[in-house]
Amino acid sequence: MSGILTLDALSAPLRALRLLAVDFPDLPAPVVDVSAIYPDRLRLSVHESQGGFTAFEAWRAALGIAPDAVDFHVQCDHRTGVLSARTEYGGADIELTGYTQVPDGARLFGAGVA
Repeated sequence: MSGILTLDALSAPLRALRLLAVDFPDLPAPVVDVSAIYPDRLRLSVHESQGGFTAFEAWRAALGIAPDAVDFHVQCDHRTGVLSARTEYGGADIELTGYTQVPDGARLFGAGVA
């Protein structure tokens, strides 16, 4: 990448964030990341400590992401479950990630914790 990006270069993810705030004001507030490294991407992440992905699922449904388009894995600590998916919204590439604590001794099935 050559040169320095201006704030205008981040207009796609910032516009998408504005649209999300208007279209889905009642959804759980995510951690939001906009970066000059990926100027067309808006990253949304939700962190839950109760062993579920309720907030992630609310965002997934609102963004129209099909359940079979979601990836699941457990971080190497074996204590954190992660769901991730990508879609386009408002002219931006949206990266949605959900994190949840895996209860001690829990067995993982598919994309959830049982």
